[in-house]
Order: sequence, then C-alpha cells, then structure tokens
Amino acid sequence: MRRLPLALLPLVALLLGLPAPAHAAPAAPAPHTPAATDAGTALAAVRTAGTAWGLDPATGRMTLTVDDTVPARDVAALRATAARAGAVLRHEPGVLRLLIAGGQAIYGGGGRCSLGANVRSGSTYYFVTAGHCTRAGATWYANSAQSSVLGSRAGSSFPGNDYGLVRYTGLVAHPSAVYTYPGLVTINGAGNAYVGQAVCRSGSTTGVRCGTVTGLNATVNYAEGSVAGLIRTNICAEPGDSGGPLYAAGTGVVLGILSGGSGNCTSGGTTYYQPILEILAAYGVTIP
Repeated sequence: MRRLPLALLPLVALLLGLPAPAHAAPAAPAPHTPAATDAGTALAAVRTAGTAWGLDPATGRMTLTVDDTVPARDVAALRATAARAGAVLRHEPGVLRLLIAGGQAIYGGGGRCSLGANVRSGSTYYFVTAGHCTRAGATWYANSAQSSVLGSRAGSSFPGNDYGLVRYTGLVAHPSAVYTYPGLVTINGAGNAYVGQAVCRSGSTTGVRCGTVTGLNATVNYAEGSVAGLIRTNICAEPGDSGGPLYAAGTGVVLGILSGGSGNCTSGGTTYYQPILEILAAYGVTIP
C-alpha cells in the first residue's frame, strides 16, 4: 500500500484521544435508587433543545441541566418538572451543540470533523466518527480541497445515537493509533468508561485535552435531535473536534467518540461521548 507523506498522518491516525493519568481502580457506581429511576422516567419526556440529563454520581440524584439558549419561561417550566421528579436543575454555561465546523481534518458534506478510531471487519478497513458528521456527507477526504479521498459512508446513526462508519477506499495509511500533537500512540483496544476515570480526547481544532469522566448514560437534547446513553466529561472541545476519540492514555484503550458539548477551551466546558463498544457492536467491527 502506498504510504502518505508524514504531513497527512495527523489526519489518518487522527484523533483517538490522549494521555490521561495512571489507570485508577474503578469507582463504585452510584446506586440506582427507586427515586432516581422515577426521576429518570420523568426527565426522559424532556425534549427542550439545550438541555441534558443524567445521574450525578457525586450526589446520587438525577440532574437536569439547561444551557444559555433556554428561555426563562422554559427554565421555569423545567424547574417545575425537575422538582416534581425530585431532580436537581442546574445551569450549564455556553451552548450545547454538535461540534462540526469548516476547516481541516476529515472533510465531507461541506464541514470538518475528526476521525475517531480505525476499525476493521476481516480484511476490510473503516473508521468511525460522529453520526452527525456522516449524516452530512457520503464521501470523506483528507484535505479541504477534497482531492485526497479517505472513503465512503458505510453507516450513519443520528439522532438517537451519534455514530457513523466510513469504509476506506483511498490509499491513505490507517494505523491503529492516535495522533498526539505531535506523535502517535498505539491503540490497544476498546473498553467502558467509569466515573472518576482520568481520560483525554484528541480533536482537530483544539488538539489534546484531558480531564475526568463525570457521568454515564447521559441524554443530550441538541437542537438537531436527542442522543441518549452518552459519557459525560469535564473536558472542553470546540467545533471541528466532533468524532474525535476519548481514551485512557495509560492503557491505550478507546472509550468513546465526541458527540458534542457546551462551553469552549478558553473558559472550560462539558463534553459528551458515544461509547465505543456500542459502535463496534452496531457495525460488527473491531479495533485492529
């Protein structure tokens, strides 16, 4: 296979997360009390754009968050909903949005996203990224001029989920690795995230950023639709980082791919990720 110049490796190896502190023992999950279950049932009916909900493992209570776009009248109604459900209402600065923008990295449908992980089924190779990215374009390229083809869309799921699959058709090398600005780190497999885990993510706009997992099974109501079952972290991201990987540096294990978030990398933010094991199972692929 003809190899691409090193300058394009960031694109090919593209985002698969970044260094996180040593792997600590998994924290015990917060118990799912009947009250939390009832609250989750009530909050599942919330479809207001700019909201997200999930269990706060620190308190054991369900939390409903609202971003800056939710009007005051809706906040009042959501506060009443949260109160009836026994949940906590919290404001999350910024705007919950899908993180896609025009620029550099992997290009398709007039936008830019970040490659998540290289995967395969037998001898056929693919990469995964965010579903709101693959929904926008059928053919994906390694450059903004769209002269270096990466591959063609083989699957896409958004909203509900947020993952997509692209089959490699071009001659770009695709190692099982993450680009670490600079450098490459080998990816050894995929796994589940746990609350309190030290993690990093890599994206084509803001590079490598690290933090911790702050929640699991979160639901986010984007303006474009709702996505459930997401990993929540306190790591920032910006448009163009979408689709990039969340991973544990010490083990080289991929945990998820970036769906969206709020805030930015100047003042800080919150990000949400589609669990990688769900994606692999949905498409019947493995990490090489």
